[in-house]
Amino acid sequence: MPLPWAITPLTRQRPGILAWRRTYLSTTRALPRRYYNVSPEASSDPKSRILADPERPDLFYHLFEAPSAVSATNHVFGLSFLRASRPGEDARSPRIIGYLPATEAGHAIEAGLNDFRENPAFRKILHKAVLEGLEEGVDEVQANGARQLQEGWMHIHDERNIPPLGRIGDPDDIIASVRVQDGKFLTDTYQPMPAYRMCTSDGVLKLTEGLAQKLKQVLERDT
Repeated sequence: MPLPWAITPLTRQRPGILAWRRTYLSTTRALPRRYYNVSPEASSDPKSRILADPERPDLFYHLFEAPSAVSATNHVFGLSFLRASRPGEDARSPRIIGYLPATEAGHAIEAGLNDFRENPAFRKILHKAVLEGLEEGVDEVQANGARQLQEGWMHIHDERNIPPLGRIGDPDDIIASVRVQDGKFLTDTYQPMPAYRMCTSDGVLKLTEGLAQKLKQVLERDT
C-alpha cells in the first residue's frame, strides 16, 4: 500500500550535487503520479535541503544526510509542518513527524507505507498541542462538535479520513477522545488513542484548521 509520496533519485548532475526525483502518489488513488525535480546543494545551504510538498502546502521534507541520529549510512527525509530548520537540528527533533528514506542515485526504489518511521518525540508534542487547543477553544470545528454532542465522549478525528456523519472513525484515524459535558470539553479526561497512526494509506496527519495552527505554535514555542 503506497504512501502519498515516494522518494526516488535522478542521476548525479555534477560532483557534490545529487538530483532527487520525488514521486508523489496522490492520496486520491484515481489521480496519476506527479514528478518534481529538486537539487539539494551538498549541506552548504540549509534552505536548499528543505522541499515543499505540492499537494500538501503545510508539509515540508527536510533532508538529513548520513550519518544522522536516525541512520548511520542512509540519507533520510524528515517530514515537518515547519518550513524552517534550526542550525544543527537533530533528525530526532520533536519538530519532525517521521522519516522517509532518500535513496542513493541509481537505485529505483520507491518508499512504501512500511518505510515510514514515526518520530516518538513528535507524538508527545501533538497531544500537548491538541489538548491546549481544546482548553483554549481555538478550533471552531471541534467546539461545534462538542456543542452538538452536549454529553458523552467525543473523538478527535484526523481530517485525512473523516468518518460519515454520526459514525465513529477507524482507530488509526482517532487522535484522542475527550468527555463532553453541557457542550463543553472536560479536558482533564483527554485520552490519547494508542492505535492512532501518524501516517496511513490516506496520508500524513491532518488537523482541523484551529488545531493545525495551534500545533505550529507549540512546535515553535516548545521545541
